[in-house]
Amino acid sequence: MIELSDEMQRRLATALVDRCPVVAASIELDGYPKLSFYGSCQAFSADQLALWHRSPDSGLITRLGSNDRMAFLYRHPIDRVSWQFFGRARVVTDPEIRDRIYDNMPEIEKMLDKERKGQAVVVDLDRVTGAGLDMRREDSQSPD
Repeated sequence: MIELSDEMQRRLATALVDRCPVVAASIELDGYPKLSFYGSCQAFSADQLALWHRSPDSGLITRLGSNDRMAFLYRHPIDRVSWQFFGRARVVTDPEIRDRIYDNMPEIEKMLDKERKGQAVVVDLDRVTGAGLDMRREDSQSPD
């Protein structure tokens, strides 16, 4: 069972300010992984992440149309903390959820999309790993 700890939620919320932005991997249309930094990455629930993608009709949004799998890496080198998150992402259009994701991201990220033209993305986690940590969704078929 996956349940993001309070520490995970706190560290994800302050990752950008702490100069440890989350790295996300999604799958390009040609099958190769695409790595991107996401300062907007945040815990959305005990078993979900969320992010804001500023380009509403390109990049990640296009990639999710053909492959919804994503992986994320959080690493704080000074504290020697690192976690990997694996899951399935989807664009969310519900106005309340969009507002919640937008409102919970760092101010610098909000400034880059003041008009809220971006897309909200929620990731249902299948697996979370780290030093001595391996949490899996009970019905998960995530890779080892």
